[in-house]
Formats: sequence, C-alpha cells, structure tokens
Amino acid sequence: MARESESGRPIEPVYGPEDLTGWDPAGKLGEPGAYPYTRGIHPTMYTGRPWTVRQYAGFGTAAESNARYRQLIAHGTTGLSVAFDLPTQMGHDSDAPLARGEVGRVGVAVDSVEDVRALFDGIPLDRVSTSMTINAPAALLLLLYQLVAEEQGVSADRLTGTVQNDVLKEYIARGTYIFPPRPSLRLTADVLRYCRAEIPKWNTISISGYHMAEAGASPAQEVAFTLADGIAYVRTAVAAGMDVDDFAPRLSFFFAARTTLLEEVAKFRAARRIWARVMKEEFGARDPRSRMLRFHTQTAGVQLTAQQPEVNLVRVTVQALAAVLGGTQSLHTNSFDEALALPTDRSVRLALRTQQVLAHETDVPATVDPFAGSYAVERLTDDVEEAALDLMRRVEDLGGAVAAIERGLQRTEIERNAYRIARETDSGERVVVGVNRFRLDEEEPYRPLRVDPAVEARQTGRLAALRAGRDRGAVGSALDALRRAAQGGDNVLYPMKEALRARATVGEVCDALREVWGTFVPGDAH
Repeated sequence: MARESESGRPIEPVYGPEDLTGWDPAGKLGEPGAYPYTRGIHPTMYTGRPWTVRQYAGFGTAAESNARYRQLIAHGTTGLSVAFDLPTQMGHDSDAPLARGEVGRVGVAVDSVEDVRALFDGIPLDRVSTSMTINAPAALLLLLYQLVAEEQGVSADRLTGTVQNDVLKEYIARGTYIFPPRPSLRLTADVLRYCRAEIPKWNTISISGYHMAEAGASPAQEVAFTLADGIAYVRTAVAAGMDVDDFAPRLSFFFAARTTLLEEVAKFRAARRIWARVMKEEFGARDPRSRMLRFHTQTAGVQLTAQQPEVNLVRVTVQALAAVLGGTQSLHTNSFDEALALPTDRSVRLALRTQQVLAHETDVPATVDPFAGSYAVERLTDDVEEAALDLMRRVEDLGGAVAAIERGLQRTEIERNAYRIARETDSGERVVVGVNRFRLDEEEPYRPLRVDPAVEARQTGRLAALRAGRDRGAVGSALDALRRAAQGGDNVLYPMKEALRARATVGEVCDALREVWGTFVPGDAH
C-alpha cells in the first residue's frame, strides 16, 4: 500500500520510467541557472560558494541581542537575522498597556533609533547582510537601519539584506497585522519604490510560506498560498506604475524545511518552476532575475519536541539537508531546545555547526541538484506542482489572494490540514519519536535560558528618557507630515524617515498611520 505524502498524494514503493511517461527533461528541468530554474537559480549553485548561513536571533534588550550577534559572527555566521518582540511586531511601544509582560520575550525590543544603534553597535553594516523578520511595521525598521548606517558613514547603496515585509501571510497564519489588507499593500508598494530609489541592493520583501507551514499547511498549500501572495504583491506594484523588471529581481521568498526530505526537495523545485512561468507568462518579465525564485529556509520549528529535546538535533539535520538539496540561498537551523525556551549559547552553536558540517564535511555541495532525473523526486516534483496549481486556481477564482483572505480560504484549508496532522499524531498513525513512540519514563532535567524579568523596566525607563530629551515640536510636525502623506498618494517612507530621525517611536509612527488607515479586525472585508 502506497504511503501518502504530506500534500495528500501517494508515494509509491517503487518508481520507474513508466511514472514519467511523456516527461520532457528540457521543458521540465532546463539547465541549472536557466529557465524554468527547476534545478536551481545559479549554474554552479554551491560548487563555488555555499549557501549563506543566516542564524535568527534576538531577545531582551538591544545590548543583549548585540552580544549574541557578535558571538554568532565570531563562530562563522555570514548573515544576521533579527527577531523582534511582539510589541515591536505589532507597532506598540514597550510602555504601552498591551506590551505588558511581552517586552523582550520572543525577540529584541525596539522602540526607537537608539535601540537599533545599540543593536548593531560595533557591527559595520556594510560588511554584514541583515535579515529582519518584521512585517506590518517593516518600513519603520528598515528606515531605522538606514539611519544607523548613515551614522556609521555607510551609504544606503552599500546596504544588503532583507526585510520580511509580507503582511498578507499575517492575515492567513500568524496574526501580527496592524492595518487592513489594502492600505498594507499600499505600504508594501511604497517600500518597493523607496528601495529602488534609495537602497538598491536591499531585498524589499520576503514572501513567506514558513509561518503557514508552522500553522499546519501542507507543502503544496505552503507553495500555493505563498506564490499567490507573491502574485498579489507584483500586481500591486505594477498597478502603482512600476515596471516588473525594476523591482522583481529584489523579491525573495521564505519557506520551511520539514523532515520529509524527498517531498521537501520536490517542493522547492516545484516552487521555482511555477514562479518562473508566472513571471514570464503573466507579467512578461524579461530580466532573467525577475523569473528566479530566490529563497531563505528555516528548519521547521513546529516539528521540534519538548520531549527528549536532543533528538531535535537529528530532525534539524535532516531538515537542513532537505533545504540544501532543494537549492536554498540561505538557511537558519533551529536550536534543539527551542521547543522549551529561547536557545542557550551552546544550542545555538550546535545549530550553526550543523550547517558547517553539511557545507564542509559532506559531498552534497559538490554537484548541482543531485536528485535531477530521479524517478521518485521528479514525479514528486510534478505532484507538488499539480497540487499547488490547483490551489492557486481556487485563489484566483475568488479574485486573488486578498479576496481569498477576506473570504477565509487559506486559513480554512490550513486549519483543516493542521487538524488532520493532530488527529494522526494523537492516534499514533503519525509517529513522533519521543512523543507517541519510543518515550522515556522520565525526562532528563533541562535548564533553559530565561529572559531577565527586569528587561521591561529597563526598556521603559530608556523610553521615558528618550521622550524627555527630544524636541517635541519637531516630532509632532514630522508625524503630521506622515499623516498627510498617508491620506494622499505620496510615498510615506520619506516623511516616516524624518519622524524616526527626530526620535519618534515605533508606536507613535504606527499610531499616526492607524489614525488614517484604521486597524484590521478579522472578518472585516475592507
């Protein structure tokens, strides 16, 4: 009996030529670095240089996170990835009533330019690539980063990195939205235009399937709903008057890597092929870079277990291998203890070493797309592609990603799949080592990293000092200019930058936009 894939398709015990009848390698695969990019976006992939090792980190205050970043760089990290706390992600200052108890808990607290200055103290911003996992207030954090770079004497055209800036998936899976979908898309288009003019090497959006996967999406759902969001962003930018080849080369994507290695490799290959065709056929992209699906991968946090946490080292290694075999451009490997708490220095170092072993001790980087031509992987690639395209057509039938979000399509489909996974795990049909099989009678004690509870008091104290020491009139005038731009059609990032330069806080800037655009309430169709 055939096993079923995570996307609900059969995985046969044996594959052969009959499973690829009529299969055209020239059309389906092409060459590495050539359309449709099934085999990877670069001709040589990792044979000349490995993927970027980009470890996600951030907790407590900016100074504490800065110490972790310096440690990661010293141990060989080639790119930083910033985690922000929930108040920052939701556009609230650390002293807001809604922020109480959450300051610095799941990421670093950032209220103003002073925090970003401390966050990157001693780290030359022209020598490091930085990814920021921030969405609704993404424009603010990007501008704060630019302001600190200016203080370092680094011009904007030398900055490299990515801002996630993918608010559509927040309505689907994650929930850290602020504004309704349509003004949020307007803000995204403003970021695209601003970066083209001011920060040309910056990746303006990381269209994310990772959080959908964490919420329970299957690989096919992850690809379909992520690419549908990508199409919505491209349509928004084109409707705003931008030429597709002026901004599409700076788009990037973000996916999860699960332990189901073969299907994950197939997923990445299918996603590249679908995106290349969409960009060529729907949008008429001429620049080959506009057709390339460049992506970052993070190993699947949802598959980490609190039981026997050391087993997560094995899971993460398999997941990382799937990402590399699938052709990722950069990779974060989770720490084995993240199901319990923020990772310790030791577990972070082991996660980093996992990537370094794959890059330098195995022969995986020695050849491009080693699964190419495999009966099993090519059939699985076709299966994921077919399932994803079916879902994308359902999104289009409702009027596109935003209309489908407003109707609840993506959320409903993901919740249905998450329920299936939970039911299979509870029944024992889906084996989770250490959870429903191969359990220990007694777990070994573990000492997790704890965030100092005094962090919140220290952060709010700094915020009070900031407000007392700045020019209130200059802040008020800058926020008024931002409101006027939001009410009209001007790019809001220019007045936003001046407000932040005047030391307006993240919460104050977001509140100014809330006054104009409103806030999103689930079920609101506007």
